[in-house]
Amino acid sequence: PASVFSISRKSPLTKPETLTRDAVLRRLADGLEDAVLARLFPETEVEQVRCLIAGAPPPATAPKAPVTTAVHTPVTGCCRLFTDGASRGNPGQAGAGAVLLGADGEELAARAEYLGVCTNNVAEYRALLLGLDEALARGCQQLAISLDSELIVRQIQGRYKVKNETLLPLYAQVQQRLARLGSWSISHVLRAQNSRADQLANQGIDNRHD
Repeated sequence: PASVFSISRKSPLTKPETLTRDAVLRRLADGLEDAVLARLFPETEVEQVRCLIAGAPPPATAPKAPVTTAVHTPVTGCCRLFTDGASRGNPGQAGAGAVLLGADGEELAARAEYLGVCTNNVAEYRALLLGLDEALARGCQQLAISLDSELIVRQIQGRYKVKNETLLPLYAQVQQRLARLGSWSISHVLRAQNSRADQLANQGIDNRHD
């Protein structure tokens, strides 16, 4: 359109020997500014537009690498989750540990995380959240949860009321994650039966400067 560009009458295009179809199209393609072409053809590369105007084949472009994301195959059967929180000082430097096992007992995931300074009960809840997030990410729908904190287990079971204001939001987050599971159970185990999660919780503290 005339509002987009103009060709001067003094341009070499006015010379008879240059007024061929290919010459006109080539000059037209070369004369338009990139900004004009980008505005008129926003979905096409500028060089491809120039080639289309001039009737030339479009420049070859390297194929884009496919975008891949990590996707876990949903786990079948009932998974087992062991979690533990550790606080050195209560409150003090704290860590969370979580171990997720498949229905066949195979270890699917082991997580250790540094929590900063908090109480032991806060660390227990955050360890449980860490494990639940891992179980949901792995596609577990049936989950048997084991903790060595009788208080947290009884609170999740609804047998004890959560009165501590610091624990209330953590309790609510746990309930939200549990609601996303098909079925779940939670039970108290002795510390000796939860040694792997305990090891990971302390590893989270020890590795806080890594």
